[in-house]
Amino acid sequence: MQNNAIVEALYKALAQGHTEAVAKLLASDLEWWFHGPPQSQHMMRVLTGEASHTDFRFEPRSITEVGDCVIVEGWEGAKAYWVHVWTLKEGLITHFREYFNTWLTVRDLKPQGWENFTVWQSMPRDLFHRSLPSILLAI
Repeated sequence: MQNNAIVEALYKALAQGHTEAVAKLLASDLEWWFHGPPQSQHMMRVLTGEASHTDFRFEPRSITEVGDCVIVEGWEGAKAYWVHVWTLKEGLITHFREYFNTWLTVRDLKPQGWENFTVWQSMPRDLFHRSLPSILLAI
């Protein structure tokens, strides 16, 4: 639950524009991956200072901890659906994956017999009838 609390603190600091608090939660060599339209890299713009914290509001609708990862989902009407996957190591965010307008399925591939299983799946309530690309994240 500690990882979950760190990511919740990140979103709270982002919403309030506390850039110093955000910086303390991120590794200096944060690894980044983005999937979606290039103009939708909102988190990158906010974290790098290219955009203000008020340019795009990240309001998490669900936060789920899966091992060292914390998966955060949010949507703002029919035009903006996002999933963030934060990986933490020793209380610091070291890796970030951002999916914008993309269905995401997270599967655990650790050997448990020969099976792997889905541990998380996108649930954008107001976008079920919309066609979005789908991607599988293996952890």
